[in-house]
Amino acid sequence: MNEAAKSDRPLDGAVALVTGAGGGIGAAAARRLAREGAAVALVARRRDRLDRVADGIARSGGYAVAVEADLTEPERADDAVQDALDRLGRLDILVNSAGIMLLNPALHATVEEWDRMVSLNVSALLHVTHAAVPHLIYAASTSPRQVADLVNVGSPDGRAARPGGSVHSLTNSGLNAFTESLRQELLGEGVRVSIVQSGNVDTEPANIEPANIEPANRIGEFTRETARPQITGMESLRPEDIADAIGYIVTRERRIAVGEMLVRAGGETR
Repeated sequence: MNEAAKSDRPLDGAVALVTGAGGGIGAAAARRLAREGAAVALVARRRDRLDRVADGIARSGGYAVAVEADLTEPERADDAVQDALDRLGRLDILVNSAGIMLLNPALHATVEEWDRMVSLNVSALLHVTHAAVPHLIYAASTSPRQVADLVNVGSPDGRAARPGGSVHSLTNSGLNAFTESLRQELLGEGVRVSIVQSGNVDTEPANIEPANIEPANRIGEFTRETARPQITGMESLRPEDIADAIGYIVTRERRIAVGEMLVRAGGETR
């Protein structure tokens, strides 16, 4: 690709770190950012999945590195950010897309399910964000774009609760408040903070009968029957739809800040 063509990509020279990048929304976001010119650090627990995503990005002419890490451990979150910096030199964009939704009414849910959601949806996000913020501020002050971006991926459950989703709603309501507070703190530093609330995505582990969740953690019968009428016959979102929203946010000129975006499937009612 010639230099003129490269210069047309809005994220040329930028570096992005994407959590949950082994599949689903995270992988789609990484591919989208790479197409826009960013070098991408892919972060997740499964190295084999990260390598497949990185290889696909490379075959498409982009550049990505795999960073295997369990972000629920604070020191590993610090290490993951530092690894990305060591290998890619800077950090202009953080996309927090790792998360899980385990639905069950309180009577049947286990404490382990609740702890798992809080650990990944809240603690891991806080760990990696805390490690990344100083580097985002530095990037905003030194890059030609004069802006950096932090994008959190959440759920409409943070806006409206539903049966069986009490703790998932808890984590997402908190994410909404955290994002808005951080937005106000960092706007003077040139760091835009945004949230993309994702409706039903067909590859998410939140589907009615997810194959990649252990049977004990699958959605309870009560919640399954409650949710089934809402999605039966509905064409779900694709991960790329959410990636498009993320790509739109981070490629705006610095004078534009998209603080919140809600993306639903056309047939979703809640």
